[in-house]
Amino acid sequence: MKYSKEAKPERAGGGGAGARAVPVALMLLLLCGFSFYLGGIYSTGRTFTFSSTTTSIIPIVSTAKQEGSAIALAIARNGNGDDEVEFSECPADYQDYTPCTDPKRWRRYGNYRLSFMERHCPPPPERAVCLVPPPRGYKPPIRWPKSKDQCWYRNVPYDWINSQKSNQHWLRKDGDRFTFPGGGTMFPNGVGAYVDLMADLIPGMKDGSVRTALDTGCGVASWGGDLLARNILTVSLAPRDNHEAQVQFALERGIPAILGIISTQRLPIPSASMDMAHCSRCLIPWTEFGGLYLMEIQRVLRPGGFWVLSGPPINYENRWHGWNTTVEAQKADFDRLKKMLASMCFRLYNKKGDIAVWQKSLDAGCYDKLTPVTTPAKCDDSVDADAAWYVPMRSCVTAPSPKSRGKALPKWPQRLGVAPERVSVVPGGSGSTMKHDDGKWKAAVKHYKALLPALGSDKVRNVMDMSTVYGGFAASLVKDPVWVMNVVSSYGPNSLGVVYDRGLIGTNHDWCEAFSTYPRTYDLLHADGLFAAESHRYVMCCCPHIQQGRSQVANRLSLALQMRDEVCAC
Repeated sequence: MKYSKEAKPERAGGGGAGARAVPVALMLLLLCGFSFYLGGIYSTGRTFTFSSTTTSIIPIVSTAKQEGSAIALAIARNGNGDDEVEFSECPADYQDYTPCTDPKRWRRYGNYRLSFMERHCPPPPERAVCLVPPPRGYKPPIRWPKSKDQCWYRNVPYDWINSQKSNQHWLRKDGDRFTFPGGGTMFPNGVGAYVDLMADLIPGMKDGSVRTALDTGCGVASWGGDLLARNILTVSLAPRDNHEAQVQFALERGIPAILGIISTQRLPIPSASMDMAHCSRCLIPWTEFGGLYLMEIQRVLRPGGFWVLSGPPINYENRWHGWNTTVEAQKADFDRLKKMLASMCFRLYNKKGDIAVWQKSLDAGCYDKLTPVTTPAKCDDSVDADAAWYVPMRSCVTAPSPKSRGKALPKWPQRLGVAPERVSVVPGGSGSTMKHDDGKWKAAVKHYKALLPALGSDKVRNVMDMSTVYGGFAASLVKDPVWVMNVVSSYGPNSLGVVYDRGLIGTNHDWCEAFSTYPRTYDLLHADGLFAAESHRYVMCCCPHIQQGRSQVANRLSLALQMRDEVCAC
């Protein structure tokens, strides 16, 4: 369900205690509004004068109580134990709770194009205000890089993939842990051999030309995990479906991933952001609905980017008998796929065995031949191509910006420090402001590491920058054994294209809603300026809960972003 801008606080009851609660709620609202106003004026996140009070490292420690199943979550400011807040624990069956992709709510939504698997956040009266419990026997994750190949069974205690995909070697139960042999439906010889073949077909994977990638229907993200060693950063995408906890397995391994599905809404990613997109028998019906799903891939790929497909109908001549179909039907599907991609300004770049590679055209003339009345149509300018938060997909081809036509980005890692063309689209953005931002974050991260020595070590792997502009915080950590999910507010200036152009990854998000991940999947959260930036939306976000007390309001963030170990930071 979309976030409603008209959302209003629940009204207190009539007379008696309910009537007396109204002035109290109003007083709380005024105090909170005034504190946010002061925060906006004196936000240290924007000045970075490093004193002992500039940065707070907030350890979050769960301590069992004797009162039934309750848990106390102690948030100790400056480590002195003040301002301790207690939260209740959710029921045990909430251990993998994902509020906006909750299978218990799917029957409320239609089956059209699997839209029930998209984001449908519960309205305020139905939102849980409790702490998601870990599974019984949970312990701190295995550290990177060992986590790439193994994780504790009790941290992700789901056997469906193990039992149903055992012949494909996605993962294997081995005593008290899962191991990941690197298998997959289309790479029985292991993901390394599969990617080696792909790199032979796409030389740009070896020289830094390909840096950002999208994996649709990622399984347990073995493809994205292998690419990390090749300096290619992948957003692995999978829905919350009967393949239990695919994304949770990926994040437990320390591999970037988010919950999502290509259905009716655009992916929360700007246009022309990916150097490569990939589908390994992900079962997406690419040629149905007039090629609508291919048009979304075309939108997010940058000019010159690669679309890689393995599985039906590729290699139909040798594989059709194992796909419960006929050679004629598969040939017709392959011909239709080639025709559709050609009409969207792709060319067949390379093909060998089970893998076919198309390249998105750099030729401006191809897109100029398309108009709003051709088939397929060229998108008009009524909807920003970079707008991607609850924006319906469109049956049209996104033409590259005239500024970017024919221009290739620098290779990795040079592109990290080069201001892209899109920086000028951000209000106040320029090469000099990006350079200044980078310098600020280099100093900030040095300060952070003095306060939190775990940062930069193998104790911190999955990091989120909850409110980024140019990705400077992530850029300052690029040599550390971490990856950073850069989040750009859906209600502010959309600078996410700059983040991707620099060779980093991220997503758009509205912090009035839960983030698209499983519980316990991030080691560190960075929230510079987030609350000051969102203060003008505080009433809209939080008023439905304000009369329930500040602990429940604050818990909405902890509910959306459960950490996977004892330490996090803001």
